[in-house]
Amino acid sequence: MTPPEPTGAGSQSQTLSRGIRALELLAEAENPLSIAELSEGLGVHRSIAYRILRTLESHSLVMRDDAGRVSAAPGLAALARGVSRDLQSAALPELSILANELSMTAFVAVWDRQNCVTLMTVEPTHSRTALIQRPGTRHSFTAGAPGIAIQSAMTEDQWDRLAPGQKYRSESRTARERGYAVSHNEVIEGVSAVAAPVTASGQLPAAVSVVYFGSGKDEDAMGLRLAETARRIEAALR
Repeated sequence: MTPPEPTGAGSQSQTLSRGIRALELLAEAENPLSIAELSEGLGVHRSIAYRILRTLESHSLVMRDDAGRVSAAPGLAALARGVSRDLQSAALPELSILANELSMTAFVAVWDRQNCVTLMTVEPTHSRTALIQRPGTRHSFTAGAPGIAIQSAMTEDQWDRLAPGQKYRSESRTARERGYAVSHNEVIEGVSAVAAPVTASGQLPAAVSVVYFGSGKDEDAMGLRLAETARRIEAALR
């Protein structure tokens, strides 16, 4: 699927924007936030932050503990299930096989304008040392194998049009030729990744990937295995 054309800031709802930003702050936080922390992060008075919170609470998107600290609520999980639903359904069994075969965390990342965002992730069943990759994790296309793989599925002209200001990496040309991408120490120091693009009609540009500590793995074999997984996911989406 060709990504939607980028849109300008234009006329936006400030209240809606603040509510969405509040959810982003909660998703990024390692621990629940106080009202004071939330208002500071939003750059608004506590009374405004409180009104935003009450609205989000009414939709089960946030919740407060006994101390009044705020965290994301289960309603967000229900919303997340609807994001690229078919892709998630097609990818889950393949990710489970891949994660346990390689003893690495396997995940699908999707295109999100300026960022590459983890849509879903599966950790190996019998490995306690696998690197954790959380859904919703995002990073710029300037770093990481998943972003390189997604770029490799687009022409440079497409990329320049759809992601203005973001460089088309030379590694993406190499990834297009061999069918997979590799990165080391780009998103997190000491962490490597291998990824292959997933392209299917009606779906956001995506990549299937694994992440692991260190280097020295047989990346060619891993890349070919990931490319095979990507083709299986694409076949399930037809």
